[in-house]
Amino acid sequence: MDSGDVMTVKIKRIYESAVKADGQRILVDRVWPRGVSKAKAAVAHWLKEVGPSTEEFRKRYRRELKGNSAFTELQTLCRGGDSTLVYSARDERHNQAVVLRELLEEAG
Repeated sequence: MDSGDVMTVKIKRIYESAVKADGQRILVDRVWPRGVSKAKAAVAHWLKEVGPSTEEFRKRYRRELKGNSAFTELQTLCRGGDSTLVYSARDERHNQAVVLRELLEEAG
């Protein structure tokens, strides 16, 4: 990413309404969320392979993402402008979207 690129990555539960300020919406869950139609979800991309395979600790998930081609794809997508990582977990502070946003921000 060169110094001219600006990447803003937000996170949001899939159950919250989509708004224009979300930018491209990227679902990062392995399983499609219950009770959400594709139209209501308004996701541009669904990268299920980037979601954790099991309940994992933050460190273990970070290790799992190293060399993950879906994470590389996510980085590329987010470099295109504002993006929102969409997730379905009830815990808004402890979920894969939080970890993914941290990694994306650390990468620049």
